[in-house]
Amino acid sequence: MNYRLFANTGWKVSEIGLGTWQLGSDWGNVEESVAWRILAEAVDHGVNFFDTADVYGAGKSESRIGKFLKSRHGRIFVATKLGRLKGFPNRYSRQLIRQCTEDSLRRLGVDAVDLSQLHCVPPKALKEGNVFDWLRELRTEGKIKAFGASVESMDEALVCLEQEGLASLQIIFNLFRQKPIEALFAKAAAKKVSLIIRLPLASGLLSGRITKSTTFSQGDHRNYNRDGKAFNVGETFAGLGFERGVEMAEKLKEFVPTGMDMAVFAQRWILDYPEVTVIIPGATRVEQVASNASAGDLSPLSQDLHERLGSFYEREVKGYIRGPY
Repeated sequence: MNYRLFANTGWKVSEIGLGTWQLGSDWGNVEESVAWRILAEAVDHGVNFFDTADVYGAGKSESRIGKFLKSRHGRIFVATKLGRLKGFPNRYSRQLIRQCTEDSLRRLGVDAVDLSQLHCVPPKALKEGNVFDWLRELRTEGKIKAFGASVESMDEALVCLEQEGLASLQIIFNLFRQKPIEALFAKAAAKKVSLIIRLPLASGLLSGRITKSTTFSQGDHRNYNRDGKAFNVGETFAGLGFERGVEMAEKLKEFVPTGMDMAVFAQRWILDYPEVTVIIPGATRVEQVASNASAGDLSPLSQDLHERLGSFYEREVKGYIRGPY
């Protein structure tokens, strides 16, 4: 596993982390024993960065991580998020942000949150800036060690970059969502703001294993949110319509080097960008953890391949992305 410096914190985090949305909700049911094995497998492969949120199963994901942390002596950096379970969309207050933080501390069983992120709060709240002031207060008090924001669009990301002390931005970035390369990367690097990459496999499309006949359980967001009925459509299949996304994933297989797994290829492409600090693929099966971790072992992709993938995105994908971007 390779490690990258996280903002100005002095932390070195694994370039491949673990997203734990699936350990709480919205990806079908992951049993407690399986969740534990996924967390353990990740650590055994050198992962030291877990990303969670209070809204994932209304605290279920955080609680599972908290129980796991008690069994491990190695240092694991936990990034959580707030602002969706309570307060959304326009009821944010100093007391609410404080209470959400206290609740996360209790569930995680820690004295301070390593990274507290605003969780896709509306642009109006980001522009007003009070939510950042309240996070700064919590940082001063030692309740959180650093703060960042998870955003839906590049416009939101640029607003957040103006905030003093911002450590990180969490964004959707993958072969189907390449806009951040031009819109954000250089600006974030100049301010030493780390980029956390969620949905690197576009909800599984970039694994190359989903077909038009694939079905998902009732509780899986890939079933109920594929057209944005529950939350931002970009969080599901990168904002592409399901059938279009499957077709594009099939075409991308032509670019994958012989003998390379498509999911690993898609993550290696992301890691080739030095502005990226950590990617946070999820896993609902233990074997997925080792596969994800292996992306860091590969050599960077060629410049020619990067250029061809960029052209593919411009030609085949860009015009079909829905939702804030």
